[in-house]
Order: sequence, then structure tokens, then C-alpha cells
Amino acid sequence: MYSIIASKPGNTSVLEKKDFQISTLKPNEVLIKNHAIGVNFIDIYFREGLYPWPQEKNLVLGSEAAGEIEAVGSEVKQFQVGDRVAYAQPNNAYATHRIINENLIVSIPESVSFDQAAAAILKGLTVKYLVTDSFKLQAHHKVLFHAAAGGVGLIAGQWISEIGCQLIGTAGSDEKCSKARVYGYNEMINYTNQNFLQEVQGLTQREGVDVVYDSVGKDTMSDSFKCLKKHGTVVSFGQSSGMYKNLQMTDLMSGSLHLTRPTLFHFYANREWLVDASALLFEMIAQQKIKLNEITEYALEEVGQAHLDIENRKTTGSVILKT
Repeated sequence: MYSIIASKPGNTSVLEKKDFQISTLKPNEVLIKNHAIGVNFIDIYFREGLYPWPQEKNLVLGSEAAGEIEAVGSEVKQFQVGDRVAYAQPNNAYATHRIINENLIVSIPESVSFDQAAAAILKGLTVKYLVTDSFKLQAHHKVLFHAAAGGVGLIAGQWISEIGCQLIGTAGSDEKCSKARVYGYNEMINYTNQNFLQEVQGLTQREGVDVVYDSVGKDTMSDSFKCLKKHGTVVSFGQSSGMYKNLQMTDLMSGSLHLTRPTLFHFYANREWLVDASALLFEMIAQQKIKLNEITEYALEEVGQAHLDIENRKTTGSVILKT
């Protein structure tokens, strides 16, 4: 058994392989053999120290995975050895095995593979809270979604397309724009050679959009607000380009605008929400309403390269590690 730790906050050079022994299970815990592990920008934020560490050193990164239960605690009621499960919880996923409370995992139906579950559990549940809980999308809404060709973006494109919204996306290359169109986006903007604010104004006859989903942060946030129609909403759920620090409350006065900064784990802590949301996500995958054709695989030991490729925008769709 081994894990990939970050010895201290920093670049990918702080990542190390470390063997470990499994500790005794608490009554409500299960031991999971990870088969596939998702890689997300939140892992990079933790590695770099942008998010506070729960310990001083040797942090096991990783926030989502799928695998099989190998052992259960004495009071576990919902699961048994051999069950196929997935989870999305910050840190401790970059490992061959993980101990976790049974209330933080969900069952995977036979129609969904370990790779699909690991590629979608965190990202798919993120899309769920974005489109139904943070801003309840309806068919008449106009939407701008940044980073449309990323793991969250491709799932979002399909989910929002099912709702029936007019959906505009941004991405960093013509190839990524073309790929995002296949996954539900009506219009795509290549931000490397197009001004997304001007393009959105043109596409909406200068009316603006009802909501902007922004996980980019510093590079986009100012113009994201300018893309909104009156009473529009920015849903900020990440900062891949860095944290946006220039917001003043008076900035919202220009159109009686709204801003929300949700995080998945506040929804995830509600067991009823988690079970219902994951069941809906897996049903959509099984019915191919959400297709996960863009999955890039690395070995667990290659996680440093996976981080670099994500940071340098070299990946499309989801990234997983195989144990």
C-alpha cells in the first residue's frame, strides 16, 4: 500500500511516493481499494498551499476516487465488503487504499465503471449544485460557462443542454472549442484570440446572459460581471488563474447583480442531498445523457505530470489516476 504525499506546499517537486500501513477501522468506517482516482484543480490548490492544510506536512492529496470495499467497521450499516463505491472528499485520495466514514461514500451501479465514477463524482456533483442549487437553471435562461472543455465544463455542457438553455462557452483553443460544441455548447469563444465580453454582447444582442459560471477567477471575473443582464448572477466556483481580489460591493450596483461563491463540500455534507444527487448523476451517465469520452489516464506515480498538464491547459475533459 502506498500514497502520493505533498511533503510541503509547493510545485510538483514536493510530491513523493510513501508506503503506509492501514490503521484499525473505527466503527463507522470502511476500507476502500481505489481503482481509479480523479485529479482536479482543487488538488493543485492544496498542493500549492492556496487552501489551508489540515496538517503541517506530508499531506495526501486527491479529492475523488472509485473502488471496492475491502473491510468494514463494526457498526457500518449501509455497505458491505465487495460493494462498488465512490467518494468526493478533499485530500487522502492519492493512494491505493483509503479509510473513510460510510456516510461520505455512495454506491456505484453496475452500469457505471470505476473509471467513469472517478472521472465524474466530484465534477458531476459540482455541476449538480451549480445548475440546480446555486442558480436554478430553466430553459429560457442564457448561460456563459468558462473553461467549457474541462472536466466540469464538458459535463456541464451536457447537463445544461438537457435543460434547454442557450449555452455559450469559452476555451483556450479552436480544438477545445470544437470539442465543447459536441458536448452541448451552442456557441464557443476562443479566449486566446477573441474578446469574450464583446462576443457575448454580440451573441445576446447586447442583452447579456442570466448567469455566468466562472471557475477561472482573476483573468475573467471583471468581464464576467459585464456579461450579465440586469439582476444577473455570477456563480464563482474556482480560481484557476488566481484569486480575483478587486471586487467592491459597488461593482454589483451596475445592474443590481448577484454573486455567489458555493463549494461542493457544503452540499456533500447533507447525506440526503448526496445520495439523491449521485443517483441522478449515475442515472444520466447510464442513459448516456452525460458521456465521459474525454478521460485522460495516468498511473498514480505519474500524478506530478498530470498536475503539470492540467496547469498548462494540455488536458481536455477528466483526468484520472490508475492504481
